[in-house]
Amino acid sequence: MDDLRQHLRELPCGGRLLDAAAGMTGVYLVGGAVRDLLLGRAPRELDVVVEGDVNELAALLGDRSVAHERFGTATVRDGDCRWDLAAARAETYARPGALPAVRPAAIEQDLRRRDVSVNALALDLATGKLRGLPHAEADLAAGRLRVLHDASFADDPTRLWRVARYAARLGFELEEHTAQLAREAVCAGVMDTVSGARIGNELRLALGEPDPPAALVAAAALGLAPWLAPDRALTERALELLPTGEGRRDLPVLAASLAAPADELLAELQFTAAERAIVRACAEAPALGDAPQRASELARALHGRPVEAVALAGACGAAAGAAAARRWLDELRHVGLQITGDDLRAAGVAEGPELGRRLRAVLARRLDGELADDRAAQLAAALAAAPAPDAATS
Repeated sequence: MDDLRQHLRELPCGGRLLDAAAGMTGVYLVGGAVRDLLLGRAPRELDVVVEGDVNELAALLGDRSVAHERFGTATVRDGDCRWDLAAARAETYARPGALPAVRPAAIEQDLRRRDVSVNALALDLATGKLRGLPHAEADLAAGRLRVLHDASFADDPTRLWRVARYAARLGFELEEHTAQLAREAVCAGVMDTVSGARIGNELRLALGEPDPPAALVAAAALGLAPWLAPDRALTERALELLPTGEGRRDLPVLAASLAAPADELLAELQFTAAERAIVRACAEAPALGDAPQRASELARALHGRPVEAVALAGACGAAAGAAAARRWLDELRHVGLQITGDDLRAAGVAEGPELGRRLRAVLARRLDGELADDRAAQLAAALAAAPAPDAATS
C-alpha cells in the first residue's frame, strides 16, 4: 500500500522514519499508527517493530534513545519526534496481571500479542505491504473492538482499560463476544490482580485522552472502577472556567469524576502528594452558587485555592457561581498593592501580625473599588487603619 506510506511520509516524523528505514528489511509500522492512517487520522504515536535488533534503526533515527534490554525495546527522541521501537516478539504470562515473559519472534507472532484486532496491523516500510490478523481490516471498517483470544483480559487485565479508551476515542463498539469476555473478566475479579501503579497509569492515560469524560464513562460502564462516577456536564463547565495555559486540566476532570473523596485510593494509584492536594482542594471547594457579592468577600473565600479548585467550585454552582469564579480567576486574584510591610515598618508600624492585618484591610478596600492603584493613597489608608484591639492595648 504505497498510498499508506505516502500518508506516513506527509507526517514530519513519519518521513524521517521512512528515510531511516530505507534499505532495511523486516521493519514495520504497527498497531494504532497503522489503524489511524487507515482511518485518515493523524497517529498519536509511531510504534515500530523490527525483526531483529532495534539498535541499527535507533542509531539512524537519532542519538538520544532509552533502551530496555529485557523487552528488546528502545525509545528514540529527536526534536519534536518520538519513535517507540521494539524487536518482534511473542509473549507468555506466568499468571494473570503479571508482566509478560518475551522471546524473539516473526511479525505474525508479534501481531498476535496485540490487544484488539484493529491494532493487529503492520505496514512493511520496505514493500508497503499491509499485514494483519483475521478480522483486523473488517473490524476496522465496521467500527468493532475484538480481542484476539479468550484469555486476553485474564492475561493482561489492563487491556480492559485500553478497550475503554479505544471505544471512547474511536467511537467503536465492543464486538459481542468481546463484551461478554469483558463482563466475565470483571466479575471474576481480574482487576484485583493488577498493581495500583499500573491502574494509576491506565487512569492517567484515560485522563489524557482527547475526550477524558468519555473514556472514564466507558471504563465505569465496564465496571473497571466502582469509585468513578463521571459527570460530563460538570467537567466541561469546570474546564471552560480554567484559565488558558494554567493549572492541570486532568485533575479537575478526575475530581469531578470521583464518586467520593478518595485520597487514600489516589495514593495507592501512585498520584503524587501535590496532585492529591489539588484533587482534595477541588473536592473540598464549596459550590459558588451563593457567592459573596463584594469583591473583598469573594477574595477571602477563594484566596489560596488552586485554580483547578476554583474552576470546579464555579462549575458546581449556578450561573452566579460560574460568574464569581470567572471574576476571581480573570480579575480579582491579579489585584495587588503598591505597598509592602517594609513601607509600614518604615512609617513606624511595629513588627508583627499588625503589618499583615493592615495590608489585608487596604487590599480589601482596593478590591471593593474604594482605593485607587496609587501608592501614596494606599500607604495613607494603611496607616489610618484602626489597630487590632489587642495591638492597641499592648
